[in-house]
Amino acid sequence: MKEDNSNEKTFSRRIFLKTAALAGAGMMLSNGMAGVLQAAEPRQKKGNGDMLPVVYPPVLTQKRVLGSGDAALEVSALSLGCMGMNVLRGVHPDEKSMIRLIRHAYERGCNFFDTAEGYGPYLNEELLGKAVAPFRDRVVIATKFSGDYSVTPSRNDNSPRRIRAACEASLRRLKVEAIDLYYQHRIDRSVPMAEVADTVARLMQEGKVKHWGVSELDARHIREAHAVCPLTAVESEYHLMFRKPEQEIFPTLQELGIGMVAYSPLWRGYFGNTLTEYSDLNTNDIRGPWPQFTPEAIRANTRIVEALTAFGKTRGMTTAQVALSWMLHKFPFVVPLFGTTKFAHLEEDLHSVDFSLSVEDIRQIEEAVSAYPVVGERYDAFNQAKVEY
Repeated sequence: MKEDNSNEKTFSRRIFLKTAALAGAGMMLSNGMAGVLQAAEPRQKKGNGDMLPVVYPPVLTQKRVLGSGDAALEVSALSLGCMGMNVLRGVHPDEKSMIRLIRHAYERGCNFFDTAEGYGPYLNEELLGKAVAPFRDRVVIATKFSGDYSVTPSRNDNSPRRIRAACEASLRRLKVEAIDLYYQHRIDRSVPMAEVADTVARLMQEGKVKHWGVSELDARHIREAHAVCPLTAVESEYHLMFRKPEQEIFPTLQELGIGMVAYSPLWRGYFGNTLTEYSDLNTNDIRGPWPQFTPEAIRANTRIVEALTAFGKTRGMTTAQVALSWMLHKFPFVVPLFGTTKFAHLEEDLHSVDFSLSVEDIRQIEEAVSAYPVVGERYDAFNQAKVEY
């Protein structure tokens, strides 16, 4: 695919942060700095009076490899999830602001972006496609198939015909010739995993998909899929307060050489330190009906957040940076997938790579949060039935 050089030149002149603070072992943002950062275009004077943009260097330079052998895929050590930028996470900013946010993340070193046909549906893929168009060949796009959204309510359909149709539609919305990492979003128990894997393998042979993965499958189904077409990654929820994947699938991933992309590493907003019992989780927000997000559960679970915040204060780290840094230091095959709609939070999260945690630090973090049990189940019954652990 040819690049639009004029668009790229226009984009490369843009940067949107006014300031950053130096703290602890590296660059980071405290909660108090959040108001200083804005989606603006800072300028500096030239001698002739003209104004030029200030350009900041990349923050995220570390890479990780998902998968192994022919399935290996190198990506930035952190991935940016785009879902909440226009759907499913409350009131969101306008599209232009979110395009700027995605492009700023790329400028700062993030080259791994996540979306799905089901986010919207379809709207989120379109947003990401517009945002990365100027530098498409230098980023990794992950998207997902599973749902038939032509019916109400939508239903899982992983039949070969449906997977092919979903792939063609995602290619059009993303404006790409091939999908870098194509996940099965949710299992369709009426279709054997071997059949799903074979369908994706054929799409790979046709050049429409480069790598593939699955989401929230148990070890048995991961093995079945991998035996037909080697998996690059498994995407599942994983964070300090949901470590079940360590027992359920991590041994299998390590044995087979499959990577892990951990969505919701900040516990669906808890570790961002902005979630309170008064938060509106019923306006365009899928969390509202879930047991962990009732006002009573949020009030009780705040004790866990406070414990993590207290640890961070002794290291010059925000709560989010502690949670992300913990994950980065625990397992080298895991890539945290965080989401945000705010430039300040993006900068804060990217700077989590600046910190080093010792084995003792890891122990203290885990001990601090384990003192408080999580109140509320992860999902309601309807959504829990869609996942395998």
